[in-house]
Amino acid sequence: MGETLLPAIGTEILIPACSLVAIAFALLQWLIVSRVKLSPGGLDSAGANSGSGKNGYAEYLIEEEDGLNDHSVVLKCADIQNAISEGATSFLFTEYRYVGIFMVAFAALIFLFLGSVEGFSTSNQPCTYDATKLCKPALATAIFSTISFMLGAFTSVVSGFLGMKIATYANARTTLEARKGVGKAFIIAFRSGAVMGFLLAANGLLVLYITINLFKLYYGDDWGGLFESITGYGLGGSSMALFGRVGGGIYTKAADVGADLVGKVERNIPEDDPRNPAVIADNVGDNVGDIAGMGSDLFGSYAESTCAALVVASISSFGINHDFTAMLYPLIVSSVGILVCLITTLFATDFFEIKDVKEIEPALKRQLIISTILMTVGVAIVSWIALPSSFTIFNFGTQKVVKNWQVSLCVAVGLWAGLIIGFVTEYYTSNAYSPVQDVADSCRTGAATNVIFGLALGYKSVIVPIFAIAVGIYVSFSFAAMYGIAMAALGMLSTIATGLAIDAYGPISDNAGGIAEMAGMSHRIRERTDALDAAGNTTAAIGKGFAIGSAALVSLALFGAFVSRAAISTVDVLSPKVFIGLLVGAMLPYWFSAMTMKSVGSAALKMVEEVRRQFNTIPGLMEGTAKPDYATCVKISTDASIKEMIPPGALVMLTPLIVGILFGVETLSGVLAGSLVSGVQIAISASNTGGAWDNAKKYIEAGASEHARTLGPKGSDPHKAAVIGDTIGDPLKDTSGPSLNILIKLMAVESLVFARFFATHGGLLFKI
Repeated sequence: MGETLLPAIGTEILIPACSLVAIAFALLQWLIVSRVKLSPGGLDSAGANSGSGKNGYAEYLIEEEDGLNDHSVVLKCADIQNAISEGATSFLFTEYRYVGIFMVAFAALIFLFLGSVEGFSTSNQPCTYDATKLCKPALATAIFSTISFMLGAFTSVVSGFLGMKIATYANARTTLEARKGVGKAFIIAFRSGAVMGFLLAANGLLVLYITINLFKLYYGDDWGGLFESITGYGLGGSSMALFGRVGGGIYTKAADVGADLVGKVERNIPEDDPRNPAVIADNVGDNVGDIAGMGSDLFGSYAESTCAALVVASISSFGINHDFTAMLYPLIVSSVGILVCLITTLFATDFFEIKDVKEIEPALKRQLIISTILMTVGVAIVSWIALPSSFTIFNFGTQKVVKNWQVSLCVAVGLWAGLIIGFVTEYYTSNAYSPVQDVADSCRTGAATNVIFGLALGYKSVIVPIFAIAVGIYVSFSFAAMYGIAMAALGMLSTIATGLAIDAYGPISDNAGGIAEMAGMSHRIRERTDALDAAGNTTAAIGKGFAIGSAALVSLALFGAFVSRAAISTVDVLSPKVFIGLLVGAMLPYWFSAMTMKSVGSAALKMVEEVRRQFNTIPGLMEGTAKPDYATCVKISTDASIKEMIPPGALVMLTPLIVGILFGVETLSGVLAGSLVSGVQIAISASNTGGAWDNAKKYIEAGASEHARTLGPKGSDPHKAAVIGDTIGDPLKDTSGPSLNILIKLMAVESLVFARFFATHGGLLFKI
């Protein structure tokens, strides 16, 4: 079938080298961010006077002009940053304590179920795909799957936690840089996002590469068994992401809804006003939901798409012929993706300077376009050197002959489908375009019309992304069967470092605006941070679009791998076993969304009551002479999210186990297909509806156009209607929507991990 141009030793150097380059680049960016000091004495070292030049620091500070005391402003910023950082850290530690217990219990379950496939036998067994050879016992798969599950969970936790630490380190520094100009603040926020993006991409790649090499010492030539046990890595990553996303989403939205409803609508005070008791909890929420949750989520997608590709490849000619370079092609694609993202980041931080508010959004969009174009070229080169010119891919019982250029096209299709989804999302959620402006205009007649217009926008925004995903699936499957779909998913995620940098930039800017307001800084600084935040809102929506699109492809690839592992030749929709699964699977995203929405609602209710209580009982709070009790609000959010994240998490984790054991693999394949089809649609519409309502409110508040000024100012009836829309949209875009993509991936990867157990012992009800 031909040799690869890149020798095995080249692969062994390339993958860890790219990971280490990413870590070094992330540390360099962090070092640059840390030059902005948070102590009044240290201000000059970041330099009000330390040299000029492009992206230098030689601008006067607005405070000097406004005659404000610079020292007290910096100290206030440092205090607020500490409060946010402590709140986020304590919440994540509490969450990880609870989730840790669950993980240990689930790891024991993996070991018991997979070990029992052959009655805990320690003798070698005939291979599933070639009965003439002997493979390692199922007990080994059970032990190694459990280890890789714990490794995936740990890496996911580290990814989320590091992201949160970086974001809370950068938020006040972004605020202080905003005094020198919007360009300076943008670069600090973006560099901090890049630290998170590159660390996460490098962590995911390096841990997976080391795990494969360590497992190989035991498995030797049994690559089918080796890569089957590696799937636990994806399961661990995604199960942590589920709890991170749901728990963080409930936390952030309970605080946000409470702060907005009482503060803005009832008391008519600005967003992030220090008099609002829920303001610290709101800012903490941005970090635990949008940063830690998003980090774990994208890490999970990345781990799963790689695992799906590896499982299919291990039973194709790569695995059969033990071609190490071709086998690790998915990891090589990710390695090149890191180098591409590194070059792309320089365009935002070093090659172009941002001088005006209007240049922020185009600069972020440029990141997506540049990374996609460079990656397309990179993938073509990698496919040429790391794949044989012709090889076979396992395709439901047969081997399909595939050329290397076809696989490179599969990756490119995923890459460009991601870009299309990103831009469609931006069109529907950015206030620069007519859809959001129409939603803002509907606020003239009150909250009801705003809600109607917003829902319609969300439903309509599903059309183009679904076509993009459908075309991506058809093309990649035609070229390289299920391996093609897994590679298309990985293509969408190959520029994960840039995607995460753009995504993390949003919450950092949002926090920066909150800190400016709480520290009592000039209104012009708040205008600058608001401009950063509005662009960040749109890019966050783009990031969610990417996450949902990639989740659809990942889950389909995992579904294909599951069907192969469970030895199902066809999934017949006309079979009643499959059809009942389809119906139940399509219902699950609604059940899950209902749980998460209700959780946000009940947590927000407690928050609203507490904020009202403080305004009514603390004398001098509205006048600004007394301090609110921030800690109680932080505790309400923490307690509510920890308690409320368990039921939705249990629903997702237990469904495949119950269906597989009681109804068997055919019904389970129906459940997976049903949840994928309905989950993607709800996730896209929920995320875009919420994003549009948020930016419609910001459009009215900014008053940047003649049309926006007719709807404003803050506190007007249209503005109050917009705030209500934004509040309804909060749990949609930050809790239910983003968590749904984890639901569809997690159920698929869990089914894949337990496939052999379900095939052997499942379907108890149908055996009676």
